[in-house]
Amino acid sequence: MSTFSKLFKLFLLVVFLPLVPLVLLLSYYQVHLKDNILETHVNLAEIVASSLNQHIEDLGWRLSFGQNVAVQLAKKQNPTSSLQDALAVNPDFLMLAILDKQGKELYRVGPAPLLKNIPTVDLSEDPELPQLATDRLSISSFDVVDGRPISEFIYPLPNGDYLYGILSFFSFLARLQEQRIGNTGRIYVVSQDGIVYANEYQYTPAFDENALKNIFASRSPFIKKLKSAKETYVGAFAPTPILGVYITVLQLKKEAFRSIYHTNIILILFLLTIGTLAYFGALTFAEQLGEPIAALSEAANEVSHGNLDVHVEEEIGWGEFKQLISDFNKMTADLKDYQQLQLQAQISEMKENIFRSVAHDLRAPLLGLQGYLFILQSGKVSKKEEKEYLELMGQAAKNLSVLLEDVLDVSRVEAGMMEPHKQRVDVKSLLKQVTDTLAPTAAEKNLTLQCEEEITTVWADPKLLQRVIMNLVSNAIKFTEKGFVKIHAWKKGKTDYLSVEDSGIGLSEQDIKGLFQKYHQVNEGKPGFGLGLFISRQMVVAHGGTLEVASQPGKGSTFTIALPQEEA
Repeated sequence: MSTFSKLFKLFLLVVFLPLVPLVLLLSYYQVHLKDNILETHVNLAEIVASSLNQHIEDLGWRLSFGQNVAVQLAKKQNPTSSLQDALAVNPDFLMLAILDKQGKELYRVGPAPLLKNIPTVDLSEDPELPQLATDRLSISSFDVVDGRPISEFIYPLPNGDYLYGILSFFSFLARLQEQRIGNTGRIYVVSQDGIVYANEYQYTPAFDENALKNIFASRSPFIKKLKSAKETYVGAFAPTPILGVYITVLQLKKEAFRSIYHTNIILILFLLTIGTLAYFGALTFAEQLGEPIAALSEAANEVSHGNLDVHVEEEIGWGEFKQLISDFNKMTADLKDYQQLQLQAQISEMKENIFRSVAHDLRAPLLGLQGYLFILQSGKVSKKEEKEYLELMGQAAKNLSVLLEDVLDVSRVEAGMMEPHKQRVDVKSLLKQVTDTLAPTAAEKNLTLQCEEEITTVWADPKLLQRVIMNLVSNAIKFTEKGFVKIHAWKKGKTDYLSVEDSGIGLSEQDIKGLFQKYHQVNEGKPGFGLGLFISRQMVVAHGGTLEVASQPGKGSTFTIALPQEEA
């Protein structure tokens, strides 16, 4: 992930993280705000229920004429005229009747059409009649007659008879229907079975009766969702003194919660505005902050890889970043000067080390050359001896050249100046060059020199890899008196392997410990300077690989090179 992306996400997180508790708080507030709105519906429903209760309580004193009727009944007089007067005074009384102590009808008054549709009242089989005699006033649940909501009432008279009547709630419902809550809110009288009582003038949505019934059975007075065919309503309900009847206040949900919805829209627009400003603000700030940081990071990476010529433009910085870029450029310039001074010191030290390292090994071949030259200059040698001495001088010069080349390679390795130039190397061609060069030497000792290639190419520097294998094979021939020297190339996983196996004298564990050190020789009697294996391992390490040995005394040795397959 880039510096710009990290900074951009960080700035957005800083801006939006404090908004999370704000959104949660607003959500909590809105839930309670909805409950508060529904509380107003509850209060209205309770007020209407209280009004209905007052309406019924007023019925008690309106039935005071029952005392006069009881007197007339005691005197065996017909109370019909008193009942007619009561009907005239109370227009919501649809019918009045006198029942005897057994609950059978004695007298009745009311409109003729209505009386025709109402059978003779007989409550003699009603088990609750004895209880009604002790109550002051009893009212039944709602019913509908001729489209009018009615309720029956029984009022016990002092002489033991009963005053029975049918009470119309048409006028009460008419007053309720005039009430409005907003444009869509209405007050309804609903039975416990979910049936809405309404006259022909009131529009009643097709409420689900079972849904209303379940709502009344719940403990909460809130109606948080009530669906009709087309709309969703909310509201509240309150019980009434009439058995099984509830005052229900219902309003369209979208109107009841309109203020909340408007608030939500404002909040959403507010959050979108903050989000947009935060996005572009974070984008701008991340660009201004990320560009100099990314440039410095890239430059620092170049410096870590040894490139001290890197330079960061100061114009991309601002504030302290500009000063930081200036200091960074000055630091790289100082480091470059220091590196040059250090390189000069290393070269001087390398020269001294070279002279110290080769002083001893140079002495022997140089003394030999001087001795042979002295003998040749003396003129006291034969032609045969002269030829022999010249051959020995040539071998000494060759050894001196090899020694100097190895010492220079050691110095390059230690100074970190040996860097391979990798490419795809043909394994078969590489090994053929090695075997063609060393085949005569192996033939002189009657050794079998063989190759086995299971891979076609390796990723390496061809000159350095050839030199490593050449050194390993020449060492194997040097320390093998009979048998074979075998070169094997194969791969395993993502690694290529090249090994040189021989049937020579082998190595002990003690010999292996110092085998790859400078100037280490296992057999002092064999020619060499003890630098070949050290240089070979350093060349392999420079490729990102390893050079290991497995050996036992008298059973030969196997040197294995491991090289990564990835092209770097």
